[in-house]
Amino acid sequence: MTYPLFVQEIDKQGVARITLTRAEVHNAFNEALIAELTAALDGVAQDPRVRVVVLAAQGPSFSAGADLNWMKAMAAASHAENLEDARRLAHLLRTLNGLPKPTMALVQGPAYGGGVGLVACCDVVVAIEEAKFCLSEVKLGLIPAVISPYVVTTIGEAAARRYFLTAEAFSSWEAQRLGLVHEVVDRSGLETRGRQIVDALLQGGPAALHAAKELVFAVAGRRIDEALIEETAGRIAALRVSEEGREGIAAFLEKRRPNWRSE
Repeated sequence: MTYPLFVQEIDKQGVARITLTRAEVHNAFNEALIAELTAALDGVAQDPRVRVVVLAAQGPSFSAGADLNWMKAMAAASHAENLEDARRLAHLLRTLNGLPKPTMALVQGPAYGGGVGLVACCDVVVAIEEAKFCLSEVKLGLIPAVISPYVVTTIGEAAARRYFLTAEAFSSWEAQRLGLVHEVVDRSGLETRGRQIVDALLQGGPAALHAAKELVFAVAGRRIDEALIEETAGRIAALRVSEEGREGIAAFLEKRRPNWRSE
């Protein structure tokens, strides 16, 4: 019997939940999962019903990274085949990182290797206390190459130099200290806290949420100069005169809900 690699659901509020279902292999990546998950993310990005995307997983692990059978096959493949394979994973991560909708990871168990990459690409991360994180690639004679832009951006260069090299597992509390995880909760509170954060995200205007995410990408790491000041001024001016911006301001002044809030 063939089982789905993940389950995708969209609720009436526009929350798309993508749940990894390869629990028997700790939700490890293979070529099929990478291709189908990329396609699913492309789909929710273009779906006007979708307001927020939640990434979750079934079983004891969030994701163990690369599937052992997949790694074995790629070890026997040519350099050119490995390059194309790595590009497909890189495209998945770039798609998730740049998704025009808010994303949240609910981490219910360990995340290793590429699983850490998925976490680093999400806008908000909530993890249970027992979750562990590990960048274990060097133990296999490899490096966390395609996930590195997102992980280094999230945890910083100093932490990356330690954990890329030592491959030590670290706790949810350490992940929070480093900035990889935003909140640590007990297992029973994961879904409840996730729902609370989703509700907060749904308060924002859809275009504003996308613009806010793009703003972070645009200003992070840049020198504060006239060009940056002018760019940020242009961004807020454009939103102020947009249909959504005018609706939001009017709703605030009139003490009513804006039209993107159902309740």
